[in-house]
Amino acid sequence: MSERTILHSDCNCFYASVEQLHHPELRQKPLAVGGDPEARHGIVLTANYIAKKFGVKTGMALWQAKQLCPDIVFVPPRMDLYLRFSRMAHEIYSEYTDLYEPYGIDENWLDVSASATLKGDGLKIAEDISRRVKSELGITVSIGVSFNKIFAKLGSDYKKPDAITTMYRDEFKEKAWKLPASDLLYVGKSTDKKLRNLGIKTIGDIANADEKVLHSHLGKMGSILWGFANGYDDSPVRLEHTHAPIKSAGNSTTTFRDLVNDEDVKIVIYMLSESVAARLRENGFQCRTVEISVRDNELFSFTRQTKIDHATNITGEIAETAFALFKGNYNWRQPIRSIGVRGADLVSEGYYDQLDLFGNVIFREKCKKVDMAVDDIRRRFGYHSIQRGLMYKDLALSSLDAKSEHTVHPHGYFG
Repeated sequence: MSERTILHSDCNCFYASVEQLHHPELRQKPLAVGGDPEARHGIVLTANYIAKKFGVKTGMALWQAKQLCPDIVFVPPRMDLYLRFSRMAHEIYSEYTDLYEPYGIDENWLDVSASATLKGDGLKIAEDISRRVKSELGITVSIGVSFNKIFAKLGSDYKKPDAITTMYRDEFKEKAWKLPASDLLYVGKSTDKKLRNLGIKTIGDIANADEKVLHSHLGKMGSILWGFANGYDDSPVRLEHTHAPIKSAGNSTTTFRDLVNDEDVKIVIYMLSESVAARLRENGFQCRTVEISVRDNELFSFTRQTKIDHATNITGEIAETAFALFKGNYNWRQPIRSIGVRGADLVSEGYYDQLDLFGNVIFREKCKKVDMAVDDIRRRFGYHSIQRGLMYKDLALSSLDAKSEHTVHPHGYFG
């Protein structure tokens, strides 16, 4: 079997790059996307390279970023805009292969093994993609070229921004093995600490370790990491037809007061579900799983999820499923401080479900049309121009426009 050619394309500082494209006056300033700049709460989703030089990192609270970089400019996220750019990047990728797999909104693996006769070798294709993304979209990508997905991703991380790095079979030991173990996919802080306790600091150390020792300390993941480091990963780039470039869309909120009864919770769940469903509709997605997260005022927290009968982006279906999950899993031991709702296992609106013989298809279609009408009214006149009657039971609780602070979650490597 001939050697595969796998690319990993990573859009550099994606959200920030798109914002700078739309606000050229911010190009030379430290910039971070995330949270609510006016209310000074939320986290950094992406920072540009100028801000990163000050130590600003993804996941950092806005106030922490401000302490590190007093001149930083915060802009709120516009996920619909970023998803549009993601789709445009996918259109470029699709001209080189139909085997491209999203890993989050800004990263993709491409199997271009069958494209060499028409498009050139992996390096030539990477150069073409880099040039086209820059000229057609106005942003840059870093691309890794390798014989498998793991080293292709290491290649895209190797040098940034706007760079191409090869990690072929005859060079990955020289390039990859000297890198910190934490650079390998799935080596997080906890795993890195365990590896360091074993005297393992680099990817080469993982590769040269005894697999049985790694398995005894890390379980199955120890063997997986050993295989990754030695270049044994042969997982395919999955053909994507119906799955979204993100795995889920969710919102959570810490309420201004504790929630003390089911009605309080229902108001917040509907408010969050409206935002999740609206975001799904706006970007042509449906979810097949609904998840809730709950944290009480003593900081005890849990998550629960359930599969639903039909893929949906209907507000009422998501909200009622989420509320039923809550009712079935919380006994009001303590008042609640924070709630989240998430639609997961996303598919496109073109996804075909098996129809339920007893399901009310006409009613569901009417519900969706009502939701779309609400979307249109809010788009034209603002979020608070139309509200569900439930929200008027507590206007303070229902005052948050959750859609403006949505969150998305990338695909996991193992599906």
